[in-house]
Amino acid sequence: MTGPHIRHGTTRTRRYELAEGDGVVRECRDHAQRALSEWFGAAGEPGQVAVEDALLLVSEVVTNAFTHGGVPYELRLDGIDGRLWVQVSDTNPVRPRPHGRHHADHPSGHGLYLLERLAAAWGCVPRARGKAVWFEVEVTAPTETPHSA
Repeated sequence: MTGPHIRHGTTRTRRYELAEGDGVVRECRDHAQRALSEWFGAAGEPGQVAVEDALLLVSEVVTNAFTHGGVPYELRLDGIDGRLWVQVSDTNPVRPRPHGRHHADHPSGHGLYLLERLAAAWGCVPRARGKAVWFEVEVTAPTETPHSA
C-alpha cells in the first residue's frame, strides 16, 4: 500500500518544507491543527476526537523521524471525504519497526503502537532522500443509520 485510497471528492492538499531544529514537532503539529480546523471544523464538533488522534500521530511520526537519525524535511496533509492523510518525509531510509514489545510505562517507544491503534491505515515508502511515513485517519463522525422498528 502506498497511500490513501482516494476515489472521488474534493481533495485539499498542503505541503510544508520543514526546517531543522528542536521546534519541528511543534511546527508540524501547528500546521496540522490549522488545516484540520479549516477542513473539518473547530473543537467540539463531530470528529474532534479523531482530530486529537491525528495531531498526536503527527507529533509521534515527526518525533520518530527526528529521534531515529533522520531529519524530517516535508509534511504533507491531504483531506478528502472526511479522511485525513498525513505524510512525513525524512532523510533516514530505514523503515520504522518496533524495538520489542510495547511497554505503556516506558517514557518512549509508543509511536508505532499508537499508529497501529489510532490510524485507519499507515505505511512507509522509499524516497530519493530517505523515506516517507504516512497514515490515514477518519476525521468526521460516522453517519448513524436509522434503526428499523
